[in-house]
Amino acid sequence: FLIDENTGIVTRTFVEEERAEDSFTLYTNVEGKLATGKIDHNLLFGVDLNHSKTDLSTRFDPFPLNSSNPNLAFIDIFDPDYDEFPSPDADEIDFFNNDDVTNDRLGIYLQDKIDLLDNLILLAGLRYDTFDQTTTNNLDNSEVSQDSDAFTPRVGIVYQPIEAISLYTNYSQSFNPQPFLYNRSADGSLLEPESGEGFEVGVKAEIVTNRLAATAAYFNITKENVATEDRFNPFAAVVVQEQQSQGIEFDLTGEIQPGWNIIASYAYIDSEVTEDDNADFIGSRFPNIPENSASLWTTYEIQQGDFKGFGMGLGLNYVGERQGGLPNRFEVDSYFLTNAALFYNRQNWQLRLNADNLFDVDFIESADTSSVRNIYVGRPFVVRGSISVQL
Repeated sequence: FLIDENTGIVTRTFVEEERAEDSFTLYTNVEGKLATGKIDHNLLFGVDLNHSKTDLSTRFDPFPLNSSNPNLAFIDIFDPDYDEFPSPDADEIDFFNNDDVTNDRLGIYLQDKIDLLDNLILLAGLRYDTFDQTTTNNLDNSEVSQDSDAFTPRVGIVYQPIEAISLYTNYSQSFNPQPFLYNRSADGSLLEPESGEGFEVGVKAEIVTNRLAATAAYFNITKENVATEDRFNPFAAVVVQEQQSQGIEFDLTGEIQPGWNIIASYAYIDSEVTEDDNADFIGSRFPNIPENSASLWTTYEIQQGDFKGFGMGLGLNYVGERQGGLPNRFEVDSYFLTNAALFYNRQNWQLRLNADNLFDVDFIESADTSSVRNIYVGRPFVVRGSISVQL
């Protein structure tokens, strides 16, 4: 992928990818209540089981100029002609990869919600995860595999000094294998799983009893072995040793008046790389995470009379500037979107019309660790209609 910034000519090469995936998942849990003296317990025991098999093949020539069958194409991004360079016969392009990936994962967890007092609740849980992943390269009949396991605890406390106020804090750990497309290093080995820990402290207040509530919270999350694109090899991945995100969140949800509902939120997030062997990474903000973001969605539905069931909604969404690339190499502008809706509720069915990006704002929806791909333009003005029935 090359671009001449003076002429707007982009050099492209053809890619054909085929992917087939079979996945079988079982979620099951058992819940029960018991008492030890005056202390009530709500126990939850569960098992998660997943088996998946993915067949992925890509026909792609990473060195098209050196190929006996160059498959380059050129396009003017300001005046594109998509028919100028027809797609070549895919069979004439060699396989870049042809892999079969098998994943098996088992999770077992136990959680206890303990009512220590009428206004004091303790939540404690422990989870065990184990996974086994095997990747078979059908081009050279090689195979790499990885298995790992971990125990991850979770604990939380909720205290109500008065009925309308809840103070809470929680701590938890996480453990996850790397995502399929970001799990191989340049030497072909599989990357170690991602792990993390985080804590949160906050307060929830009922502004109007059983109707309107507000929440304010501080959070701090640390992740280790975060997979990201290898900047020297776009077909491989590396891990960032440690990434930390901390910030505050405010939420307001509920019914202001009969028929008038609101969901509003604001978040401030400071997210950066805090440890890595590559000194250039340290201090970089993690891509596509804005410092400031806010949203509002409010609806009103007529409660009585001939127009009962008719309603309208208005949504506002703000996303601040975001960094792209690791280390950070560019900045994506902020954007502000307006959405609207009209709807009609009647007994068990609803007729709805939504207008997204009402003023047709041009914006970048997401950026990535790469500066040349996975940068997605947001959707323009769109109107969607739907009919839903509740049986």
